[in-house]
Amino acid sequence: MSDTNAPAIHAKYPEHLRARVDEYLSGLWFMTGDPEADAEAAGTEGLVEAMRYSLLAGGKRIRPVLALATAEALGRDPEELMPAAAAIELIHTYSLIHDDLPAMDDDDLRRGMPTCHMKYGDDVAILAGDALFAEAVRMVCDDQGGGPAVQVGVLRELSTAAGVVGMVGGQYLDIEDAGGNSAEALARVHALKTGRLMACAVHVALVLAPPPPAQEHAYRAFARELGLLFQIVDDILDVAGSEEALGKAVGTDERLGKVTYVSLHGMDRARELAAESHARAIALLGQVDGPVDDLAGIADTAFARQS
Repeated sequence: MSDTNAPAIHAKYPEHLRARVDEYLSGLWFMTGDPEADAEAAGTEGLVEAMRYSLLAGGKRIRPVLALATAEALGRDPEELMPAAAAIELIHTYSLIHDDLPAMDDDDLRRGMPTCHMKYGDDVAILAGDALFAEAVRMVCDDQGGGPAVQVGVLRELSTAAGVVGMVGGQYLDIEDAGGNSAEALARVHALKTGRLMACAVHVALVLAPPPPAQEHAYRAFARELGLLFQIVDDILDVAGSEEALGKAVGTDERLGKVTYVSLHGMDRARELAAESHARAIALLGQVDGPVDDLAGIADTAFARQS
């Protein structure tokens, strides 16, 4: 890597927020608290085990941490947004479970552990993913504060980010090879597939604590840029990373014949694009009034993981 592409570290990753997310997630057992309803769900313990297996497998929790860090920058206690932040992680985990299935990427390893379908079977893995999405919706309805307007606003952001004009639509375009036509087409695929859910983490904080229009524009632009940065680096790591460091198989994109930033632009240019995206993300934070060290730490960490 050339000096111009070397990661420029401005701040540390907000581990204190990750610890709070991990603590919250570890307490989720997906029961309603209604004795009759919970009694009727007797026998589903194996499903809950599969859900928790994937949910608690580790990782940096970038999406929920991003949501909490944005709330913090907007002057709110991050704990106020924890249910929405956790819901994003449930949806992200569901997407990973389904992406790993034989019908999709057919991966056997995730975060250094056997993938959900390898441990529990394809059928239970599909159900675990389905249930995580449903529980994410229920979590927002039951636990997210701020009143109905905030709850509905958060649900709208989550469903939009996960649906046809978001993550699932992007995944469809990816398997249809829609990104192979041009650099613009590839960017559009990944804006949906990866960028929408990443941006959603910022957007739910904006629902809770709406800033002035100019500030909101800067936050939304930062969210888009971070999603782009994350995807470029992901493509780099699929070629240059190691299975031991990443906790998952490398070379999957090449094996499946997918068009990526590396295959389209070459490794050197992909690294340059990552550096440019990182610089834009940090510059956008300069337009934000609140404390942004944690947000900068997330952007720095996303960029620095490319080796």
